[in-house]
Amino acid sequence: MLVAIITTYKNNNMKNIILSAITMVFVMVSVNAQNKTVSAKFSTSQIVTNYLALKNALIKDDTKGASKAGKALYATFNAVNTKTINANQKKDYLDIAESGKENAKHIGDNAGKLDHQREHFVLLSKDINDLIKLFGTKQKLYQDFCPMADEGKGAIWISEVKDIKNPYYGSKMLTCGSIKKNL
Repeated sequence: MLVAIITTYKNNNMKNIILSAITMVFVMVSVNAQNKTVSAKFSTSQIVTNYLALKNALIKDDTKGASKAGKALYATFNAVNTKTINANQKKDYLDIAESGKENAKHIGDNAGKLDHQREHFVLLSKDINDLIKLFGTKQKLYQDFCPMADEGKGAIWISEVKDIKNPYYGSKMLTCGSIKKNL
């Protein structure tokens, strides 16, 4: 009888251990899937779309269009749900977004001041480039470079087209620059 009780106890204990192990595996898989889902929810696409609209307005020397696009970009940065960003990337994103918002706001608030808008576009382009480096992009983009921008220090911008259309000089030197790399 004692042997039967010990055997039954061992079998039940073993079943409990196996069931606990299986439960732990399901929990770990579920948590891992949730973490992947959270990081997959954040996308740079709307930020990049608004940035490209701003860039295209500057190419045309359109300060009102640049202002409108700057305000839209500022609003997009503010609308980002940071809870959807992977914890490992969140601090970097917040640093980039803080700078990006400040530059987008300056551009948005300064219609009619093309030189001022372009000064902030230099910094904003760096922010967008950093954002793309951090999160990647599904869109075919190019990092272009103008050696004369930013008082001769040179500056990058992001473009959706292969043809050089310079937002720093617009109609003055529309094709000044080169593709630095594909993103």
